[in-house]
Amino acid sequence: MKEFLRFAKFTFFSISAGLIEIATFTVLNEFIRAPYWISYLCGLVLSVLWNFTLNRKFTFQSAGNVPEAMMKVALYYLVFTPASTMLEHWLTAGLGINEYIATAVNMILNFTTEFLYQRYYVFASTIDTGKKQ
Repeated sequence: MKEFLRFAKFTFFSISAGLIEIATFTVLNEFIRAPYWISYLCGLVLSVLWNFTLNRKFTFQSAGNVPEAMMKVALYYLVFTPASTMLEHWLTAGLGINEYIATAVNMILNFTTEFLYQRYYVFASTIDTGKKQ
């Protein structure tokens, strides 16, 4: 039950981060007319900062070293960001798929892989160390 609640919290915070990402993407893509990859990357960065902060405190309740955890998450995004940016470009420019569908595909990939990465690597040894007794 504990892990189910942890996953539910992660899902809730990921949805809120997704809303931040898609709102940022929409403003930059539709109103400012920024290049697609800039719109995508700005939305991604803002959502990552939001998601990391809330999940560290409330989902994984980690009292571990914040800079170390942030570095681990940065390493994840060092791989995920270029890979997802290339996937977005291939889906939109190569296959002609709508930008919002391509972004949704990447958001789902990000959600699933990031939960596993954070649960079993970033916060594995510090889970529930910040929990109030």
